[in-house]
Amino acid sequence: MRSKVASVRRSTWWTLGRPRAGWPGGLAVALVLLLVTALAPGVAAEGDTLDDKQRAAQQRATDARRQYELLQESVEDLSADLAQAVLTLKESEAQLPAVQAALEEATRQAESAQRQAAVARAKLQDATDLRSSLQVQIAQDSTRQSEVRATVAQLARDAYRGGRQSVTLEIAIGATSVDDYIDQSESAATAQRLQARSMTELAELQASARNSGTRLEAVVGTLSELETAAAEQEQVAAAAMEAQREKSEALTRVIADQTAAAERLESMKGQAEAEQAETDAIRAAAEAEIAQIAAQEEAAAKSPRPSTPSQPAPPGGAGPASGGPAAPRPDTGILFSNPTSIEPMYVTSNYGMRLHPILGYYRLHAGIDLRTYCNTPLYAPRDGTVQWSEWRNGFGNQVMLNYGTVDGQSLMSSSNHLTRSVVSRGQQVSRGQLIGYSGNTGLSGACHLHFEAYLGGKTVDPAPLLGLR
Repeated sequence: MRSKVASVRRSTWWTLGRPRAGWPGGLAVALVLLLVTALAPGVAAEGDTLDDKQRAAQQRATDARRQYELLQESVEDLSADLAQAVLTLKESEAQLPAVQAALEEATRQAESAQRQAAVARAKLQDATDLRSSLQVQIAQDSTRQSEVRATVAQLARDAYRGGRQSVTLEIAIGATSVDDYIDQSESAATAQRLQARSMTELAELQASARNSGTRLEAVVGTLSELETAAAEQEQVAAAAMEAQREKSEALTRVIADQTAAAERLESMKGQAEAEQAETDAIRAAAEAEIAQIAAQEEAAAKSPRPSTPSQPAPPGGAGPASGGPAAPRPDTGILFSNPTSIEPMYVTSNYGMRLHPILGYYRLHAGIDLRTYCNTPLYAPRDGTVQWSEWRNGFGNQVMLNYGTVDGQSLMSSSNHLTRSVVSRGQQVSRGQLIGYSGNTGLSGACHLHFEAYLGGKTVDPAPLLGLR
């Protein structure tokens, strides 16, 4: 797993806020998409506290920064067109979770809006049904009131014609027998009870009519509001369904773009294999040359030779003629000073095995990548001699510096992908002297300094030699 030096940890947010100059536009887009995806609020589980949500958001941001670093590393040693193909695929992959989440949210909102619209429609229908029911009830009560009033009026007329005081006497005089008297008396009592019940029913009907009328007025008053609310909910539901449709189409487009990008990257595997083979061949030749030089120097160092008075080391800084300020001398035990003008040094990719983003296998990243911008001044990290300053295909413009032997082992370093160098083969250089300007030449996806160190003719991790560990 890629280790992080202190300078990387301190500068993470700075990197995200200011992408390195020279990166293809796709990387900046991919970074934005990664952060948007990471920081966009997801569907929180019920009961999540604010602290839980903040921790989750921080974790997503951390994951996004890590993805950005891995993306940055993966394309640094590719040609521009291969790097762009990788970035295009990464962009579409980065978009996919956000678009899927947007579709899920749009679907949730559409379903919620449809439910609310259904509730509004049901309320409106209930109110409409209640209005109809009340209107029917009022009509029926009115008809019944008319019937009861007619009955009461008839009973009143009958009582008026006969006179209430003489009813019992008339029955007694007119009765032909005791049974006839009893029958007529019961009929009269029944008529009186009917009249009383009719009056009670009439009162109840009148009360019911008043109640129904009041309820009808209330229902009619709310119908307009319910109709407006139902219409508004229908519009909200329609808009939500349209948004859902648009998100679904967006997801379809992203999937199509991702498929196309993956197919294009697959078609470029041959180019990637050829580039990697060329890089491997160039590196093998360079390592053989470096190993030969190292063997010669180490053998010479072991050969007895007459002692000579030690000569003072060249000055640490190159002064105005160096084209820039001298890098500071390293602490005791550190072999190299900062080879860039960026303080503090920022490592974008460490020494070690790295997964090829196209071919899918691990290969050695034989140096470290230090953040620089296009045409950033680069310096000699130690007093030495220019072994060569020339174009080396995959390395682009390369300056190889030879520092002789340290503790019996040959020590050399190379600065790669330079826009141009300002030194030449055999030239003596002092620590902090300007040697060239960073760039994006050779197999490189963006402007940066690829810095390698060679001890005993073999590559070693430059980080400890630079004081980064």
